[in-house]
Amino acid sequence: MSGDRPPDPNPFVRRGPSRRGVLGLAALAGASLLTGCARERPTPGLPVGSGSTGGSGGSGSGSGTPTLAAASPQNPVRWPVLAGNAPITAGLAPEKDATLQLYNYVDYINPDVITSFEKKYKNVGVKVVVSTFNDTNESLAKIRSGGSYDVYFPSYDQIGKLALAGLVRPLQHAYLPNITNVWPQFTDPWYDQGWQYTVPYTTGIGWRSDRVREDIGARANPYDVFWDPQYAGRIAVLDDYREVISMAILHAGSTDINTGDDAVLAKVRADLAAMAKATRPQVTITDYTAIPEGKLDISQAWSGDMIAAQGYLPQGTDASVLRYWFPSDGKGLVNNDLMVVLSGGKNPVLAHLFLDHLLDDAVAKENFGFVGYQPPLNSLDPSRLVADGYAPQSLAGATVLPSYFETGYRSLELTPEAEAKWQDTWTRFKAGA
Repeated sequence: MSGDRPPDPNPFVRRGPSRRGVLGLAALAGASLLTGCARERPTPGLPVGSGSTGGSGGSGSGSGTPTLAAASPQNPVRWPVLAGNAPITAGLAPEKDATLQLYNYVDYINPDVITSFEKKYKNVGVKVVVSTFNDTNESLAKIRSGGSYDVYFPSYDQIGKLALAGLVRPLQHAYLPNITNVWPQFTDPWYDQGWQYTVPYTTGIGWRSDRVREDIGARANPYDVFWDPQYAGRIAVLDDYREVISMAILHAGSTDINTGDDAVLAKVRADLAAMAKATRPQVTITDYTAIPEGKLDISQAWSGDMIAAQGYLPQGTDASVLRYWFPSDGKGLVNNDLMVVLSGGKNPVLAHLFLDHLLDDAVAKENFGFVGYQPPLNSLDPSRLVADGYAPQSLAGATVLPSYFETGYRSLELTPEAEAKWQDTWTRFKAGA
């Protein structure tokens, strides 16, 4: 796909088996894709450190145990560079005859992008292998246990844990010239001041208009649909505790989606129990196939999955039947995923080069045409995604605007106490859903 011409009409051609199988997916925007939230999980950043911190990001090496601070737009954090974990030297040659290990969600990267990287560096004999995980609890456990992966695709609320444990390698910017291709807010993000550890990749409601006759987005509170008994057995929520609990908080009229308040979470538990009784929602991550194939009528959905759903419609079904709602004022759940270089990897130069490869305009657009998550590229005008054939007019709401990252609600890293409460709430809901 060329960086200077529109893509072929409907690039999301049917691919046969489910892209993500039964495993997890990510909301986008940390590395090279944006998730269209209405995550991340997440639609679709990279940093290098000096060893100092800003705000309450913790202490640098040699001054005691670093403190884990909750980064937020109001509290930007520059994470410390720990002793023995400095950025690699600039100008090093790529590792020869190496196997570059990627650790990612299932089908969160186009195989053609991997092939083009192997061809680009065929002179050093690189081979790329992708290992997958179901969710971030699983992935962090594997990384902490010594998994030797080179590149990992986390969400931004994991960066503090990774950086303060020395699990993520500070970036050497000399290997990453393509970072200039992305939206400015991802070159010095609040969750990683100085662009030391991360590189850049919103949640709403998806449905098929030929199976759901009402315009869900026209409701005074569209989230009400998850409690509407007329859709019992035909509706789903995402298998992601942050997304579902946050949606319940927004539905109740609050906007603090990072709360640890007992009263708020008690109401969430009551509301989710009422939802389970009223609509018996499925808890799934396969909405991107279930909706187009008619197995579900409505689902909480990441925008990138609804764009990719075009490729799973039955032959002859027009993509205009797909619908997606995200608040028009941008005040919905908006998150992003990232790409990072892990300190336990054996090929740090190639890892940097792979991140830069995914930030290339043409490569990022090619990946977009496979995963459905919108890259935050300066060259990719969100207002033209419909005209350029990435989405039908009916899915215009699934495109992600830079302004959403200013107005939307972001899932921040929870305190340990709040995390325990959220996990308990989620366990109770899944047991009764």
